[in-house]
Amino acid sequence: MTLLKLCFSICITLCAYNSNGQVVTNTSYVTPSGEKVLRLEVTVPVDKKTAWQYFTRDELLQKWIAPLAHIDLKTGGFIITNYNKNASLDDSTSITLGITNYLEEELLTLKVKLNDNFPASVQNEDGNLQELIQFEDSGDGKTKIISSMIGWGNGEDWERTFDFFVKGNVWTYQELYKVIK
Repeated sequence: MTLLKLCFSICITLCAYNSNGQVVTNTSYVTPSGEKVLRLEVTVPVDKKTAWQYFTRDELLQKWIAPLAHIDLKTGGFIITNYNKNASLDDSTSITLGITNYLEEELLTLKVKLNDNFPASVQNEDGNLQELIQFEDSGDGKTKIISSMIGWGNGEDWERTFDFFVKGNVWTYQELYKVIK
């Protein structure tokens, strides 16, 4: 077993807990072809329709993802966010996620475009970086949200970028849970 596969085996068992005891489970893995998948799961106490709205309505995105957020929900649309409430969505630190496709209340595929906070080397090679967000009915009015980021490059800058998204996405999904509960 390679060191990378060993690290991902360990990573699969890691969980991050927020103050409410809700678990964001890291089920990341490496595909048989050697590609990394950053995979996180969280179950929220609302039905799929409501969970979907937290991803597709500006006022709900602004409650958990970033203080500045806007979505143009359509294939070829986008979500743009900025964590700095004093900035603007036109700022170079804003994060733009293109909407590759979606299935209402089931799947949202986002094209990740890395901003100026990341090294130029990964910005120039982020053409395949995507996030697939799945919505599954868990029964009893709950929804499991599965986030899978794919299309990672190789090298030290990519490793740091991956680590950044592990921490950032766990925090973000913890925030979603806090807002919904």
